[in-house]
Amino acid sequence: MLVLSRRKDEAIMLGDDIEIVVLGMDGDQVRLGIKAPKSLQIYRKEIYAQVLSSNQEASKVSLDPGELSKLFKKK
Repeated sequence: MLVLSRRKDEAIMLGDDIEIVVLGMDGDQVRLGIKAPKSLQIYRKEIYAQVLSSNQEASKVSLDPGELSKLFKKK
């Protein structure tokens, strides 16, 4: 793990197109700003873990092909 010290308004770069800026500090909280391409999805780690868990659960569901075809039939 790389550990850096930054002050307010200082930044770090990830590659050529991702910039993380320290916006401010309040007690034990740090506010960060992230400048990145809109095509890049950015999540808080706990939300990302929930997304992964949900995707894994959804992949375990078995579907009956007959039931699945009903979803695509026009009414």
